[in-house]
Amino acid sequence: MNPDAQRELIPRDYTIHVIGALNDLKAKLLAAAEKCQLLDDTGRVPAAPSYAELIQHAADAQALSADVVRMTAEFARSTHSSNRVGSAVLAHLATAATMSSHAAPHFAETAESALCLPRSSGPTDRQYRDNRMVIDHATARAYLRRASESLCDAANELDAHLDFHRFFPAQARQQSPAPPPPRPTTRHR
Repeated sequence: MNPDAQRELIPRDYTIHVIGALNDLKAKLLAAAEKCQLLDDTGRVPAAPSYAELIQHAADAQALSADVVRMTAEFARSTHSSNRVGSAVLAHLATAATMSSHAAPHFAETAESALCLPRSSGPTDRQYRDNRMVIDHATARAYLRRASESLCDAANELDAHLDFHRFFPAQARQQSPAPPPPRPTTRHR
C-alpha cells in the first residue's frame, strides 16, 4: 500500500464504530427536538406552561450537548483527526458541538419566561412574553436539529471513507508476514 494513502486510511473497525456512535447521537438529538414541545394542540402557548417541563428540556439538551462535545474531543485527540477525511469529520463535529451547546440556554430562557407569565402586567406584555417563549423554544429545537445534521454530515464523510477501503488490501494482508526471499537458483553460469 502506498505510504501516503496508508496515512490517510482510517482503520475500518474504528470508522464503523464512530459511524455507529454518530448515528446514535444524531437520532437522540432529533428525538429531543421532536419531544420538546411548547405549544398546545391549538398551536398556542399554554395559559400556564410548566416551568418544570421546560427546564427539563434545557437539562436534556445540556446532557446531549455534553455527549456531542465529548465525542468531538475524543475524535480531536485521535490520530485520525489530522488527515483529510479526519479534518472534514472534525469540522462537522465542531459545528455539532457549537450548535448543541446553544440549545440549552434557549430552552432555559423559555423556562424563565414561563415563570414571568403570571406576573405579566397586561395583554400586550403577555403577548410579548408568549412570542419570546415561542422564538426561544423554536431556536433551541433548531439548534438540536442543526447539530443532528452536522453529525449526519460527519457520518457521511466516514461512510464515504469506507468506500476508500475497498481500493486497498485488507488489513489482514497488511499484517501478514513478508513473503520469503526467493530461493537461490541451482544453475551455474
